[in-house]
Amino acid sequence: MQKKNIIEIGRKLYEKNLTVGTSGNISIKTKKGILITAAGTVLGSLKEKDIVLIDESGKELSEGTASSEKMLHVKIYEKRKDIKAIIHTHPVYLTTFASCHQCLNEPIMSETILYFEDIPVAEYAMPSSVELANNTVKYFENRNVVMMANHGAVAAAENLEKAFLKMETAEYYAKVTLNTRILGGSKYISNSEIQKLMDLKNK
Repeated sequence: MQKKNIIEIGRKLYEKNLTVGTSGNISIKTKKGILITAAGTVLGSLKEKDIVLIDESGKELSEGTASSEKMLHVKIYEKRKDIKAIIHTHPVYLTTFASCHQCLNEPIMSETILYFEDIPVAEYAMPSSVELANNTVKYFENRNVVMMANHGAVAAAENLEKAFLKMETAEYYAKVTLNTRILGGSKYISNSEIQKLMDLKNK
């Protein structure tokens, strides 16, 4: 069932243009370990054999080679016990902002104010490196979506469906932000209205 969930989310990521080629990886934390997509797999056409079980140190416990980004997942699960699912992909708009080292923090839509405080950019490091994992995981202290400089984005949640929705919404936020800049700049929601939104969220 859990592998089928990963396969379904991979398909949805591909259909929504949130992944391309063999980029990206998905994982779920289970009682037996971490289920993660294998190296070199296409998220849009995963098979059960493309999902590998690893332990909390990143060691493979089943056949196959886990994603080279496995330590990113391991470190986030280690940091946040409430997180049970992680998606890392390279969506066009989030990756554009990540490549410009620009965080997303403009109060331009009520939905994104309710969903994100901001989306920061973790410092650049070599893809698949422990340094990249360490640079990124520190932002998960109080964030659930983080961009990685010149790389892509990571979304985490208590289940895969919610992680997917976070990634999809973050990409929408990035797209709208870029479009507002093309049209000359957005008009921000006022601080008083933001406070009303936060009061609503807290209720």
